Amino acid sequence: MSELNHECGVAAIYHLSGDEVSPLCPSQGPREVSRLMPRMLLDVQNRGQLSAGMTSYNPERQQLIDTHRKLGTVNQAFRLNHQGKSESLMRQYAGLAAIGHVRYATCGADDCSYAQPFERHHLQKHKWFSFAFNGQLANYTQLRDRLLAEDDHHLTRATDTEIIMHEISRELSGDRRLPLIDVMRHLATRFDGAYSLALLNAQGEMLVARDPLGIKPMCYAIEGPLFAAASESVALANLGFAASSIRSLEAGEAVTIANNQISVERFSDNPRRAHCFFEWIYFANVASTLDARSVYLSRKTLGEELARLEDLDIDQDAIVVPVPDTSKAAADAMAFKLGVPSIEGLIRNRYSGRTFIEGGGDRKKKAATKYTPLPEVLAGRRVLLVEDSIVRSTTMRVLISKIREVGRAKEIHVRVACPPITAPCFYGIDMSTISELFAPEFLKEGQSAEEWFAAMAAELGADSLRFLPVESIAKAVDKPAEQLCQACLTGDYPTPCGQKLYDIAIENYRSSSGNETQRTYEAVS
Repeated sequence: MSELNHECGVAAIYHLSGDEVSPLCPSQGPREVSRLMPRMLLDVQNRGQLSAGMTSYNPERQQLIDTHRKLGTVNQAFRLNHQGKSESLMRQYAGLAAIGHVRYATCGADDCSYAQPFERHHLQKHKWFSFAFNGQLANYTQLRDRLLAEDDHHLTRATDTEIIMHEISRELSGDRRLPLIDVMRHLATRFDGAYSLALLNAQGEMLVARDPLGIKPMCYAIEGPLFAAASESVALANLGFAASSIRSLEAGEAVTIANNQISVERFSDNPRRAHCFFEWIYFANVASTLDARSVYLSRKTLGEELARLEDLDIDQDAIVVPVPDTSKAAADAMAFKLGVPSIEGLIRNRYSGRTFIEGGGDRKKKAATKYTPLPEVLAGRRVLLVEDSIVRSTTMRVLISKIREVGRAKEIHVRVACPPITAPCFYGIDMSTISELFAPEFLKEGQSAEEWFAAMAAELGADSLRFLPVESIAKAVDKPAEQLCQACLTGDYPTPCGQKLYDIAIENYRSSSGNETQRTYEAVS
């Protein structure tokens, strides 16, 4: 079984019935509000480029809810570059409500059956539903084994998305007609991990929920008869929602729409918060605001922290060069504080995607074709190369080599706007074993941070390497450290199953001398 890895984008939109018409709706009218879904998904495309899809609800259609999903980007999945074919899709899936999803590389990467939303047909309308999910269940294996142990159950995919589908179905089984908020209350007692999800059923009921710890982001807005939600606020802002109406869904909170009424309710009373810091560092669109904190301002503060801790003698040959695009805000802020130019010495191919979240293939080859160094900028310079994070070091190795050989830089000093990543993530980021991470191999007992950084710099071929301390993250995100999930930095996981998986990962790493052949989930039974 391949390990589960998710970092996806979720979106939802609903036009409530009535005489009022929202100015944000397409000209075709409220019953075709689903036309806005591809546009919303384009704004969260940064979260996944492998597949895209949507489910719409139309009470006047034979297929009350209907799902379209394809491998590829949003443009490819919805044929946006072909007006006739795109228009045909929009007419076919027209509805007054829709949910959507973009996905990045996970198990089953080349199989469209892994694309979301997942739709489950049923004769009874309240049991016929579709849902889209961002996150990862750390107790996936336990949930899977329990399902398979009962009766003659069978699972067709190695994914927690299918587990969630069956768990929702169990809550709807028999003669019970639970409100969707109660379904979430029950599921929350069984799920260990991260999940933001959107659900739509054949009765026209919608649920948008965020996990009790708030690990994964979810934003929503209501203006007049129009409701919309997305993993990031930028998708709502670009629809035309006023900034004052866009809110982050609180941890353990859900929005439900039933009987033409919108309700925002809590389904979990867990007081702990564990927002994923990596959202502000890397994943989220720089134009987004998550949990009342601007992504841009967070990255700007990280750059100021880099400048405050810089110990390199700055001379007229020094320049700051960001690794496009996610490190630019940090690089510009660092350069401003240091009083040196921030220059685009690396040009990124805008059509190459994001190496960290691309599906399949060789990351090294993708990184090599992704950036072009400019010798006109770099030659003879002392380059302060600013990166948002180093996970596997694939991109950084390629960049240093190209900047030195093609760019002819005199010196390369790497500055990382993040602490070293030393532990796997079991909540939805594609780094699941210790051996695939760059930093742990060089961490020796009793050594100083300077010695650790020097060993990594030598391996990368850099003249020096500096990371931010863990304390800088809470400062940049403007939240207490205890309200953040920083498990991949500290090894302190916010859920019991996450901590258990880390213990297994450490044992696998030690017993294999850093060459794990087995994924962490495969070791759990």
